Amino acid sequence: MEAPYVVLPEAKLFSKRATRLRELVAQVPPLDEFLAFMGRLVQAQHQVLTEREPAWRPPADAFDQALKHGMPPLGFQALRRDVHWQQDLLAILDAVELHVGERQRPLLATLREIPADRLDELADDVFEMRPGDEATRGLLPLVAAALQVTWVRLAMGLPKAPARPMGEARALCPCCGAAPVASVVHNERHRSGVRYLHCSLCATEWHLERVKCSVCDSGGKLLYLSLDDDQGKPFLPVHAEACNECHSYLKIMQRELHGRADPVADDLASLALDLLLAEQDEYARSGYNPLLIAGS
Repeated sequence: MEAPYVVLPEAKLFSKRATRLRELVAQVPPLDEFLAFMGRLVQAQHQVLTEREPAWRPPADAFDQALKHGMPPLGFQALRRDVHWQQDLLAILDAVELHVGERQRPLLATLREIPADRLDELADDVFEMRPGDEATRGLLPLVAAALQVTWVRLAMGLPKAPARPMGEARALCPCCGAAPVASVVHNERHRSGVRYLHCSLCATEWHLERVKCSVCDSGGKLLYLSLDDDQGKPFLPVHAEACNECHSYLKIMQRELHGRADPVADDLASLALDLLLAEQDEYARSGYNPLLIAGS
């Protein structure tokens, strides 16, 4: 069976991600509190996705023309003011409120009080991959979590997957136009050993050949860097695919090494690899994880 070029997200996406985060809490003690909170947040995403019926769903033929002409049917630039993502945010806050510590409670309270137009401005920071200002930076992962639920739901409702992106668009999600968070080498029978980029917003995956830079398309000057344990083996099933042509890197999650490796969860757990590469100041991170609070 030929591996599909584009794969839409599945209903158990957030549930599987939350399970992986709970595993990583024990595996990465320096980040246990952070990963535990993210695990609760992602579990709330699953709850909202599976239990909440949105006030609006697009008609079945709403995206036919975009799919026909090879345009991202869920392009965030076009839909960012039309979808009702703020209701998903309130539902996530309700779902997570009883399971967070005192440190996170002020964030939830602040989000409940922010006016709708200001929430849209925070969403713009997420869409445009901006760190936001210092006063609101801690709110962005919660806003991003709601946006992910909204766009994953829309992607699941598409009648079919969009076509594989070509040319310069290969680095952007063919479904919503967002950047990838990382890439994943799968171990499923129908796509074993095949690498896909994983969208940071709608979780759609699209095929990209292995040993090829996702930024500049170069394949001849790639290095694979990892954090190794005492036996010289990768501490996590994560490598940084670093390109000596454009000096960028994108993490690649190896499900051949761990069957539940997740592009978002394992990216958060491997922050030490990002810090190491930042210290060396040779490669710039190209992946975008909207659940990660980053400075300017």
